[in-house]
Amino acid sequence: MRPRAVEEVRGQQDVLRPGSPLRRLIEGHAGAAGPLSAILWGPPGTGKTTLAHLVATAAGRTFVELSAVTAGVKDVRAVMEQAGRERSLYGRQTVLFLDEIHRFSKAQQDALLPGVENRLVILVAATTENPSFSVIAPLLSRSMLIRLTSLDDEQLGEVVDEALQDERGLAGELALESQARDHIVRIAGGDARRALTTLEAAAGVALDAVPAGAEGRQVTITLADAEQAVDTAAVRYDRTGDQHYDVASAFIKSMRGSDVDAALHYLAVQLEAGEDPRFIARRIVISASEDVGMADPTALQTAVAAMHAVAQIGMPEARIILAQAVVHNALAPKSNAAYSAVNAAIADVRAGKGARVPAHLRGSGYAGAARLGHGQGYRYSHDEPAGVGAQQFLPDDLLAQDADYYHPTGRGWEERLAERWRELRRIVRGRGPGSGR
Repeated sequence: MRPRAVEEVRGQQDVLRPGSPLRRLIEGHAGAAGPLSAILWGPPGTGKTTLAHLVATAAGRTFVELSAVTAGVKDVRAVMEQAGRERSLYGRQTVLFLDEIHRFSKAQQDALLPGVENRLVILVAATTENPSFSVIAPLLSRSMLIRLTSLDDEQLGEVVDEALQDERGLAGELALESQARDHIVRIAGGDARRALTTLEAAAGVALDAVPAGAEGRQVTITLADAEQAVDTAAVRYDRTGDQHYDVASAFIKSMRGSDVDAALHYLAVQLEAGEDPRFIARRIVISASEDVGMADPTALQTAVAAMHAVAQIGMPEARIILAQAVVHNALAPKSNAAYSAVNAAIADVRAGKGARVPAHLRGSGYAGAARLGHGQGYRYSHDEPAGVGAQQFLPDDLLAQDADYYHPTGRGWEERLAERWRELRRIVRGRGPGSGR
């Protein structure tokens, strides 16, 4: 069912629109120096290999396919030499389709550069991982980067419908229940190849169930047949590329945004994709301090306990512990006051402020410290009636600017701390009762 022409391709309308760089490459157009190479980046089953074949069919080009899983530098050089002969003897261009280019090392990718630079080959490289992480910069700068997207349900439905009728598919010999069609589309997760594989498997289940003597009648693929063929949806996720970071980002932002259901969804995506549960636990701990903070100090306790428990227990039971910590974070009142306070303090330090510790706060437990004036005038806080008294703690320049980092919110437990924060600040900095600071 591989498309034989651009018109048969489902999805990718944006990158295949008339006049687009990829469309022009497929149609055989070239610039003054010859056609550009292309890196096709997208999930499985979105048409990367198909588009490479379409590029090769234009203007009688020679097509060579290599897989980065099995090929090496020697194979790449052999292709370059053959491409040189093809161009010199026959005037034919060579299209080198390199699947899974992210598996090539830097040295292997370097071997591609001369051929791409001189337009000796039209490189069409495919990857499921973000090229920013996996492809060397010189190769990226010499190629068009084309982002492919997963097919939507309507496009997948068209793929399934065409496979039912096309001679290259089931040739109209089987019918498909609407519920079974919906199940195949849903379970494919935007992957056309998976949809076709599931349809073929479901057809096999349906044909095997035909009773003796009923041959010749049209067989209908039922929902039960499709469910028996496959019952687990494809999870779009790679543990080292952009999906890893995208899902982790959505996970954190959902807890921060107090959407417990969304947070649990992204937790499930990570777990089903095989993400390390210890990585997830660490993200929950960070969120408990960064986003919940003193609005609910127990969130950090729950998160840290979950992190230790996950390390001891492992999957699949660890999912329960992680879920408890996620629910706590998502439902807790939120405050980033502590997070903002330390960032503000770090900014002052990086700006060179507060370089000198006040003399009375300096260490005085060594010989000669008293002679330097260290510790003189220090007031032991426990000797004060309330356990706190007026005293300079900030360096001179930060005290002069009235450094003010922490600002408690009025949410959760932190609301109770706000009044104490104001009172302590007033006493320590020696201000009168109505200052409000």
